Amino acid sequence: MKLFVKNQSKRERIIRLIIGLVFIASLGYEVSNLTIIIAVTGGTLIFNAVSGNCYIYRMMGYSTCPVD
Repeated sequence: MKLFVKNQSKRERIIRLIIGLVFIASLGYEVSNLTIIIAVTGGTLIFNAVSGNCYIYRMMGYSTCPVD
């Protein structure tokens, strides 16, 4: 079983990267439960965009990659 099998299209990866960067950039200096949740969500979206792998998609058997 391969760990990082791409299951996201390039377009979706770019969208996730932009949203993740916006989440990380919107964090202020105040630390609260909400800022921690936003930071974790942003980091997860950035990781998904860089790796091209979404584990939720993998569990559901879904892929947005174009068929070769």
